[in-house]
Amino acid sequence: MSQATELDERLLVEAAQNDPSRFAELYELHFHRVYAYVARRVRDRSEAQDLTAHVFQQALANLGKFKWKGAPFAAWLYRIASNAIADHSRKQARESGEATNPTENSTAVDLEEVERRARLFQAVETLPDDQRRVITMRFADERSIREIAVELGRSEGAVKQLQFRGLENLRNRLATN
Repeated sequence: MSQATELDERLLVEAAQNDPSRFAELYELHFHRVYAYVARRVRDRSEAQDLTAHVFQQALANLGKFKWKGAPFAAWLYRIASNAIADHSRKQARESGEATNPTENSTAVDLEEVERRARLFQAVETLPDDQRRVITMRFADERSIREIAVELGRSEGAVKQLQFRGLENLRNRLATN
């Protein structure tokens, strides 16, 4: 994350801590990422939507407790999401009568993974606009090359080239971090 972007995010967090109505800006900034994170782990769309809403409710309720420690705000949201997914899985297991062992919980995501994903999302944000849109549509929204081409008004070859360049840029940026 660039220093300017980190400062902007920090200012948004502080503004929301002082005035909860400003939380909407953080919500808008992070909603798609958090939803994509939850949806990849919870296959039922309705449950993914409910869990994502729960994540942001928890984030708003606990925003005063958030302390800036250098990790992106998204990492904190992913931690909340990870806990919500784990709780949801345990609840489902109890309801279905299955025994669960918290140490074997496959949905638990360690902090290192959360931070790795946060770095990836931050790197995506630094891509040129066309590349960022294609990467986001392709991998976060899970859209096909054809769907992206139609939406962007470009050829499928152009979309593939933007995807290739975007992935190369991400590899290079993540390799230097």
